Amino acid sequence: MKNKKLFWIYALSSSVYFTQGAEGLPSQGLFYHFKETLGLSPENIMIISSITTFAWLVKPFIGYVIDNFLSKRAWIFLALFFDIILTLVLGFNALSVALIVGLLILTSANSAFRDVAVDGIMCVEGKLYNATGRIQSVQWISISIASLLTGIAGGFVAENWGYKAGFLLLVPVYLLVGVSAYFFQEDKAIDGKKRSGLISDLKQLFTNKKLLIIAVFIFLYKYSPSFGTPLFFIQRDVFKWGKIWIGALSSIGTIFTIIGALLYFKFSRKIRFKKWLFYSVFLGALTSLSYLYYTPATAVVYDVLYSLLGMFIFLMIMDFMARNTVKGLEATSFALLASFSNLSLVASNLSGAFLLPKIGLNGVIILSALTSFLCLFLIDKIEDTPQD
Repeated sequence: MKNKKLFWIYALSSSVYFTQGAEGLPSQGLFYHFKETLGLSPENIMIISSITTFAWLVKPFIGYVIDNFLSKRAWIFLALFFDIILTLVLGFNALSVALIVGLLILTSANSAFRDVAVDGIMCVEGKLYNATGRIQSVQWISISIASLLTGIAGGFVAENWGYKAGFLLLVPVYLLVGVSAYFFQEDKAIDGKKRSGLISDLKQLFTNKKLLIIAVFIFLYKYSPSFGTPLFFIQRDVFKWGKIWIGALSSIGTIFTIIGALLYFKFSRKIRFKKWLFYSVFLGALTSLSYLYYTPATAVVYDVLYSLLGMFIFLMIMDFMARNTVKGLEATSFALLASFSNLSLVASNLSGAFLLPKIGLNGVIILSALTSFLCLFLIDKIEDTPQD
């Protein structure tokens, strides 16, 4: 690659996202430790899982801190420094549940800071080099590969060495990210913007009509009552699929998500967002309706095909969000848009759970297809411009 800076942007982005996937390495061993060694109930384990992800719910605040204090590169270094310390503590000590949970909250916060910082770099540098879509493709290829490897290695580590070894194996991964961050040179002030305080910056964000329209569009685009969990029950109880086959199918689906990300890397600069988002709404409705015919054969086809299409469309949305961030507040505004996306997924799960016993699975599927069209009235507000 002729542009060395762009190369290190790719390297840093991919290594940070690979790390996010790799951080699942201790999870199986930790689950067995909670369940079999400490005797915790499923409810308690679910509560612990929810508590430890708190930092990801306040990503806009983290984005504001990153945009206004130090540099994005510096925050990545700080997060990595504390990552190494915390994993060493978790890996070399027998700790109480309370201490383990407390340290997991801190490691999750470090991960959130790394994620928001590197996404801020992606927005700033990606818009400069017309490469937001390509950078995000590389990010999600990396996290998919890491998740695939972690799924295979996690069971082996849990079975033979335990959760502590899983944490210690993360240390070399953190060091690899540090190398990428060291060679990436961040411009100290690309926009030369003088910071004007929290209230002023929040006012700039929440009075930005374009940003708010996009936020509402993202929420409505992503929202539809979820029915994924009932399908899993059908796989187990009706199709009588075993855990090994379900796991294998998930791995195959991950491979096709990587293919979808590669395709988006190739075509991202040719995307006209308005047109492609419009067509994808109808495609989403059709894919939802296809689940009205759910058999062992179609289940495999859907999982493979929709993994590819789903990643392509997901990256298109992420690219659209990155290109519409506010200059000088890229990390904050991208995190804000991502929060609307995450909130939509939560609303989808809750509404699906509420509606399922009332209207049945087929009713939820039909309603999910219909709600796909809720965002269409905002399509005209989107700029229809090519990337190159």
